[in-house]
Amino acid sequence: MQKNSSKLLMIFFFVCTSHFVLGQHSNFYEAKIKVSKNDTLRYRIMMPVNFDSSKKYPLVLFMHGAGERGNDNKRQLVHGSSLFASEMVRDWYSSIVIFPQCPKNSYWSNAVVNRDKRPIGLDFPLDKAPTKPLQLVIELLEEYLQKPFVNTYQIYVGGLSMGGMGTFEIVYRKPTIFAAAFAICGAGNPLATEKFAKKVPFWIFHGAKDDVVSPEESIKMVSGIIKNGGNPNFTLFANANHNSWDAAFAEPKLLPWLFSNIKKTN
Repeated sequence: MQKNSSKLLMIFFFVCTSHFVLGQHSNFYEAKIKVSKNDTLRYRIMMPVNFDSSKKYPLVLFMHGAGERGNDNKRQLVHGSSLFASEMVRDWYSSIVIFPQCPKNSYWSNAVVNRDKRPIGLDFPLDKAPTKPLQLVIELLEEYLQKPFVNTYQIYVGGLSMGGMGTFEIVYRKPTIFAAAFAICGAGNPLATEKFAKKVPFWIFHGAKDDVVSPEESIKMVSGIIKNGGNPNFTLFANANHNSWDAAFAEPKLLPWLFSNIKKTN
């Protein structure tokens, strides 16, 4: 059994790696620009193979890290696109996948970041409006919720680093939209978990050796979710630094878990 599992994992790695370029330049073929009140959000979208507008599909929103910010509408695909663009994943989990891009001078979450120390200092006030990029992502998501081919009971969100922070915040601001979420090496305000702990299943990942965003940030969010009645999955990789997304994307149970969740009715 262990031998078969290892073989499947090796195939999984091969497929993801061989489709990395394809994920960037082919499957995520539709470069889009959303403009609202003179603010611009660039994003890419991958539609299901043999898309049929009469059917309903899950939708996955992925939020990138600070290193992928910009306005080229490509860099946001560096991490994670190959996972969703592999033929095997597209065959097993036919879905719509959206990768928005945050501008260079902004942030997904409304965070106060202190880069004068390491790991960086982070504070997440709950009394502020969302950043412009996050507000545009929310508006974009709400537009897609109106599409007849989107299954509104299977809306998922995930992200890494700054995108993990954005994942916590968008779920806090829109807790009734998502069926499940995953955050990799992220952070947030544990007080915010009261809004979504019982509504949105979470899988939280972090590297124990992370010297950029402390693993204690994820531990605080896990504790907040548990305190407020949730039951999160939590994986702490003993030997991973900030790039714990490599280990998280290699977790064979991540996508089966994600797509198995159906939004709870309120």
